Amino acid sequence: MNRDKLIQSKQLWAREGRLLVPREQLGEAKRLPPGQHLVRDWPVLDIGTEPNIMQADWHVTIGGKVGQPVDLGWRDFSNLPQRDSVSDIHCVTGWSRYDNQWRGVSTGDLLAVVKPSWEARFVILRSFDSYSTTLSIEDFSHSAAILATHWSGKPLTRSHGAPVRLILPHLYLWKSAKWLRHIWFTDKDAPGYWEQRGYHKRGDPWRQQRYGSSS
Repeated sequence: MNRDKLIQSKQLWAREGRLLVPREQLGEAKRLPPGQHLVRDWPVLDIGTEPNIMQADWHVTIGGKVGQPVDLGWRDFSNLPQRDSVSDIHCVTGWSRYDNQWRGVSTGDLLAVVKPSWEARFVILRSFDSYSTTLSIEDFSHSAAILATHWSGKPLTRSHGAPVRLILPHLYLWKSAKWLRHIWFTDKDAPGYWEQRGYHKRGDPWRQQRYGSSS
């Protein structure tokens, strides 16, 4: 599927409310969010471009309403505390995968470095493929959030966002931007790539926040 057809297809999903489960059919909150099914592999989804960023060339700029803006190259990033975590992931297209093993830098440790100001209410993520998405600072600082470099004991592959991507297990995976390039702290909520195309501004899987009209 080419890029234009992919985008049109995803926008159609938003207009139709694809995969939304009627409220009367929802039971108690479970590990698997409503409308999701389990997979064993890790499907690859992007906006049609897979940047090939070598570790030696990679860097991420972090700025905006922070006390200490930084531009981290691979060596600098690798010198930050490295942590391991395990979490489930959920894609808005309907699949979920349990017990993913990650290694990387927790967003909490990154926040300790850049020291966001009291005005910083949102975080804008931009990627090397021109993708963008916006999070509340509360979601970015979630205890399970990690700037991942490894999955299942091996470095991330190019198709899954190498060398560094965000993982936010409590939100749909489109919020977990691949190929990270910029992290910008701001007081304004700016809609990102999919949010401009009919998708929810937050994306909580258990509340079925798939599309803009979701609760």
